[in-house]
Amino acid sequence: MEGRILTLVFSIVMVPLVRSGAVVIDQGNLETFKLEKEIVVLNFYADWCRYSSALKPIFDEAANQIHTESSKAIFGKVDCEAQKTLCQNIFHINKYPTIKIVRNGEVMRKEYRGKRSVDSLVQYARDQLKDPVEILPSFALIFDKIKNNMKAAIGQFYSNTSEEYSVFEKVAVSLKDDCHFFAIINEDRNPMISFRENGVPDAQFTGNISQEKLKTWLSEKCRPLVREITFENGEEMTEEGLPFLILFYNPEHTEIKQVFRERVHEELNHEKGSINFVTADGFRFAHPLSHIGKAKKDLPVLAIDSFKHMYVLPNFEDIHVPGKLKAFIDDLHSGKLHRQFHGAPEPEHKHQQPRDPRDTQKQVQPPEDKPAGSNQPPESTFKKLQPAKSRYTLLHHDEL
Repeated sequence: MEGRILTLVFSIVMVPLVRSGAVVIDQGNLETFKLEKEIVVLNFYADWCRYSSALKPIFDEAANQIHTESSKAIFGKVDCEAQKTLCQNIFHINKYPTIKIVRNGEVMRKEYRGKRSVDSLVQYARDQLKDPVEILPSFALIFDKIKNNMKAAIGQFYSNTSEEYSVFEKVAVSLKDDCHFFAIINEDRNPMISFRENGVPDAQFTGNISQEKLKTWLSEKCRPLVREITFENGEEMTEEGLPFLILFYNPEHTEIKQVFRERVHEELNHEKGSINFVTADGFRFAHPLSHIGKAKKDLPVLAIDSFKHMYVLPNFEDIHVPGKLKAFIDDLHSGKLHRQFHGAPEPEHKHQQPRDPRDTQKQVQPPEDKPAGSNQPPESTFKKLQPAKSRYTLLHHDEL
């Protein structure tokens, strides 16, 4: 009998502990996991959300599978009803469920938007654990890999254990969603880092290779001020919540895109963070064009989508006139575009003489060339690319 008891106790002790689903994350343990794990995949949920309830068993199963594969990654779940400060103030969650990733202690800008299946979530975690830097023996092989619109950072180092390579690798971890990173190890050469994009001359990094300086430099290259919108990235871009200044271009005449980039950099760089500057293939996005009364023959077309209404720059050639783009954006911020559409008068300044009420009454009438019954600017079409209500419980329903 004693032997059986000892055998039973020994068996219990020797049985490995199996994790039961994702770990519960709160403000008290988040920092610990960020420090201990290379990858933390976080599911922000609410028990009353039906999409959260559907995801829960799938996410738990994926968590168990990753737990058996790697000690570098962990799946965590955050109850946003219990952890409101964590969800709202730190991670800025605006829909349930939302899946975000923390990589080497840093919250990544892009969230997971893939298929909600065990296999897809597990593969996503595996991909995050891959080395972000691909080491190749020659520049020729690297250049062969940089095709289409790929953005690439290329580093040359005398060793993959050098301090410069370590800095390059850390920056690659932060920016791997936006750029590809390649390296050559050549013990006879000094460290060198460059950036390459198809159709754009190579740019060389200068100065001491520090993490802060290199990340700032590459962020500007990998995350450009002007971005291309597609149906694939539309949800992500619209969820940023910023109005679009959007260039619809003819895909057979793309040179205007470079003109647009130059004008934005010259006049509107200070608007970064309040406006998203976007280019769109006017053939693929023919529906938004028709929504503002334009067709393929009218390309290129420049418009603002405020996510409530759309406004067209009346004369496209104004893009070449210094100050015109800035004035277009200023008119959006001031409300002038909306007032002009309605034919409403501009606000009076103190130094102006009072107007005759009869004049004001005349000015508020809609312009004669406006279609009958048209008393609103065209509604936003790009807001329809926002997260779908068939996949998420949206927390803010007001238009932006």
